[in-house]
Amino acid sequence: MGRNAQGNGSIRHRKDGLWEGRYTLGSDPKTGKQVQKSVYGKTQQEVRKKLAQITADIDNGVFIEPSKLTVGKWLDVFLKEYNGDVKEFTQKSYEVYCEQHLKPMLGRIKLTALNAPMIQNAYNEILAGKTSYKPLSPKSLKNCHGVLHKALKIAQKIGYIRSNPADAVVLPRVEKKPINPLSDNDIAEFLKAIKYHKYEDLFKVTLFTGMRQGEALGLTWDCVDFENHTIRIEKQLIREKKKGGKYKFAPLKNDKCRVERLPNSIFDILVRLSELPTADNPMNLVFVNENGKHLSHCTVSKNFKAIVNNLGMSEQRFHNLRHTFAVLSLQNGDSIKTVQENLGHATASFTMQVYAHVSDKMKTDSADKMQAYIDNIEKNE
Repeated sequence: MGRNAQGNGSIRHRKDGLWEGRYTLGSDPKTGKQVQKSVYGKTQQEVRKKLAQITADIDNGVFIEPSKLTVGKWLDVFLKEYNGDVKEFTQKSYEVYCEQHLKPMLGRIKLTALNAPMIQNAYNEILAGKTSYKPLSPKSLKNCHGVLHKALKIAQKIGYIRSNPADAVVLPRVEKKPINPLSDNDIAEFLKAIKYHKYEDLFKVTLFTGMRQGEALGLTWDCVDFENHTIRIEKQLIREKKKGGKYKFAPLKNDKCRVERLPNSIFDILVRLSELPTADNPMNLVFVNENGKHLSHCTVSKNFKAIVNNLGMSEQRFHNLRHTFAVLSLQNGDSIKTVQENLGHATASFTMQVYAHVSDKMKTDSADKMQAYIDNIEKNE
């Protein structure tokens, strides 16, 4: 049996092949004897890491004896101590999943007693709307599961639990909604309908750049390169996820800054806007209201919805402007790599996956090109 590097525990190789690390939790007030607990692992290094984490938690005053730890309490510790690698917006969504779904359904269960059937039953009830909150969609439940799985994975690494019960849970199939880009006729009708609308410039720039709504609303003048006709998309405008939350800048969805060259007519819109006299613009935004303040996501979406509903396109939503840009780019012969970079996707394979269902026009063009090739071959036979 050997001491670990911190001197706060000991490690030994057991006869059954496992490595065991023992740590001290203090003294029993009745007997005065030291209270020792164990963690286990397949390798000495694994146990050493677990002991190091436990002793650090003891030193920091956040350690709780596993036998007394509930799922709810562990989720609280996880959110506070082990979630520093996520963005603030993501952290807020984690908190919502924990408070509204995971803790009400599983919070009172002892962490060491939690098993896959308990989690499965909780998920089934959440899907069926048998909780006090509205049911989650399969996609949202998958995100909720991701939070629990991550929390339990850390508990396993520390040695609080021997395995992750969330590994054995069966999640519902997430049906991918087909993208619904505007057709050429739809685009013509939409452009005609937004003429002289207060958000005409915003709608046009979004449609022909493929920016997400938050990216367009968060575009600032220092990110416009008037010499090279480009824009640098490096942040988004979001609203804090809390009552009375304020609007603020946040990193991009995947932290991937991109530079996009604009068509001349779209760049001319930015030139014209830059020359207009404006009120005080504290955030240096390109698109502002009459008072120089930021635009509201909700207000912009409502105005967009009113326009498309009036045109008989009630199925359209603001994000479909981005899908339309992508399909137009592909129809115009842009490579998948170019479209990926303009959209800010992490990989070209993801772009191909999203736009695998090519538009009817592209299919027709492809068939026509193949027929032309066949005709040419047959002429030369």
